[in-house]
Amino acid sequence: MKEVFTMWRDGRMVALTAVIAAVYMTALIPFKGLVLIEGFTEIRPANVLPVAFGLMFGPAAAWGSAIGNLLSDAFGGTLTAGSVFGFLGNFFTGYVGYKLWGHLGRLSCDTEPTMRSPSQLLEFVVVSFVAAAGTGAIIAWGLDLLGLFPFSVFATIITVNDFLAAAVIGPPLLYVLYPRIRDAGLLYTDLMDERHLPDVPPRQRRIAAIGLAVVSVAWLVVGIAISVGLQGVPFGVAFGDVAPGTGGSMLQAVVGAVAFSLVLGFSALTADEFRGRLDWRGKKRVERGE
Repeated sequence: MKEVFTMWRDGRMVALTAVIAAVYMTALIPFKGLVLIEGFTEIRPANVLPVAFGLMFGPAAAWGSAIGNLLSDAFGGTLTAGSVFGFLGNFFTGYVGYKLWGHLGRLSCDTEPTMRSPSQLLEFVVVSFVAAAGTGAIIAWGLDLLGLFPFSVFATIITVNDFLAAAVIGPPLLYVLYPRIRDAGLLYTDLMDERHLPDVPPRQRRIAAIGLAVVSVAWLVVGIAISVGLQGVPFGVAFGDVAPGTGGSMLQAVVGAVAFSLVLGFSALTADEFRGRLDWRGKKRVERGE
């Protein structure tokens, strides 16, 4: 996880972060009118960008997505206290892809995300779902903590919204962009000093990535189950009219605090996606411990 901090030492990564934030903000604002819940969220096809950019630009995509979302809230008239959790959730969306790719055991194809094979498409769909689930859980937990909406309302909307955008638009976007970004030497692994990337043993990388994926999905499922099963929130209400001020579950607060701590813990143990396995140009590397 150290790369999310050490990247700020590299002027090129900082500039890339600013560009990503501007692109993401610009892509989000035009859809502010396609409202799902007034003042809080809307249909967001631009949600494809954090996952796809994360696979190319690593931590710059995580920070750029978080900042870009915050700016879109500010300029689009949806800036609220919940935007803090929107910042965290969008950071996670850009972060999780490059942390999981290549480290999901049999679900990983061990090749670059050029989207030129069924195995790459499958891994991308899995990564997109984990990113959507984790983002939905983080933002829904935050809005429930603030007493605004029950967990299941926003968890459902955000997960579906983010997953469909990434899974449908992401593969063709990467198919076109990834080879060009790689050939231009703009992948984050080309830009960052290798000493600034985490050096993690192979077994720990796999455990951390799988743990991060499992916790993210489990948090979503358990949170929705609490809302629907224990709090009696109708599942279908996610796409209907929902009155603010109906959140504030203590159980959701506790479950979310534990899950968020686990997300941070597994994140601290992860490595960048291809360190020691394959470099981004597909050449074999010598890996310590394997």
